[in-house]
Amino acid sequence: MKLMVIGSGGREHAVIRKLKENPDVETIYALPGNGGIAVDAVCVDIGAKDVDGAVRFAKEKGVDFAIVTPDDPLVLGMVDALEAAGVPCFGPAKNAAIIEGSKVFSKDLMKKYGVPTASYEVFDDAAAALAYVQTAPLPTVVKADGLALGKGVLIAQTREEAVQAVKSIMEEKKFGASGDQIVVEEFLTGPEVSVLAFTDGKTVKPMVSSMDHKRAHDNDEGLNTGGMGTVAPNPYYTNDVADQCMETIFKPTIAAMAAEGRPFKGCLYFGLMLTPDGPKVIEYNCRFGDPETQVVLPLMESDLLTVMMACRNGTLAETEVRFSDKHACCVIMASEGYPESYEKGYEITFGEGIKAQVFVAGAKQVDGKLLTNGGRVLGVTAVAESLPKAIDAAYTDVEKIRFGNAFYRHDIGQRALKALEG
Repeated sequence: MKLMVIGSGGREHAVIRKLKENPDVETIYALPGNGGIAVDAVCVDIGAKDVDGAVRFAKEKGVDFAIVTPDDPLVLGMVDALEAAGVPCFGPAKNAAIIEGSKVFSKDLMKKYGVPTASYEVFDDAAAALAYVQTAPLPTVVKADGLALGKGVLIAQTREEAVQAVKSIMEEKKFGASGDQIVVEEFLTGPEVSVLAFTDGKTVKPMVSSMDHKRAHDNDEGLNTGGMGTVAPNPYYTNDVADQCMETIFKPTIAAMAAEGRPFKGCLYFGLMLTPDGPKVIEYNCRFGDPETQVVLPLMESDLLTVMMACRNGTLAETEVRFSDKHACCVIMASEGYPESYEKGYEITFGEGIKAQVFVAGAKQVDGKLLTNGGRVLGVTAVAESLPKAIDAAYTDVEKIRFGNAFYRHDIGQRALKALEG
């Protein structure tokens, strides 16, 4: 089989590595891929948002199955375009990807169908929003409606911060047209859990849970990032919590999307908060999370391509989705200065005896050398029988990898260890 994977990050590298395990896979094209992905796939210089280019390429090469992983092409309707051209796809159609593409849509969906989430107000007028945050309970959360590279959520601890958040999104257009509307919502407390789930629009089969680390620096300090590391499973996500989420959140969400005429097929990401009042949805993503994918897929024992095809074909109920009971830890190695400005072009060198899986997020090949080419550069993922062993193994191998201006958090998984001890 010839496969095509859309995207260029560590998430895509993890997906490609897993797809390669299927003996029927002969070629995987990555559009556009990156210098590290080039070891595992044929990289093609077609951007992830180039819908027409992807369709042309897929037809020209006779691609048998396509996997669209990033949010932008999904929201743009790449799956619809490929399917219309006769290329079967894993990923939601455009009318279902709106669950991530519009925070207003997703909040209104949850309100309509009784899916537990934070209380909220929607604004398309800056003056009205500014007036509201003068009296809203603090802390308060201000979210841009549309896609914003995972950075469109601002938590305001003070009135001044709330006002600045509204101004930066709605007046200064920090996230462009994504800030034409905003959601101002109640600040929830409790442990956060990420759960990725396979679904064919009727059946939902969750993957192993994970814990993300969003802040740039140790002790959850610094700016919000796309994610600096993950562990799986998440110790807060017990069997009882999982059962509760299935009945109150996962099944109702899939049923709600079907009832709205927007059946969701693909990977639906549930960002959850385990509040004192029970689990609530913080956000949905219409795709695999990054870097959650880098710890979840290495624990998957079922064949990924088989499961993806079942999601597309509506046969997920009869398809086994199995994960090991081991633990995984992924440490992101980034460029100093991320998520703001940083220098690129440093050579990456790998020492002897690296046992972890290294997923490449931001690098390019130049004259046979692998050079840094992004904010997040590598994801170093170790799998072990216990969480402490997985964390130790990941950091042991991080120490063997070198590039100029490298930085990473030193406490990935420590919060999870405390939860296990408690």
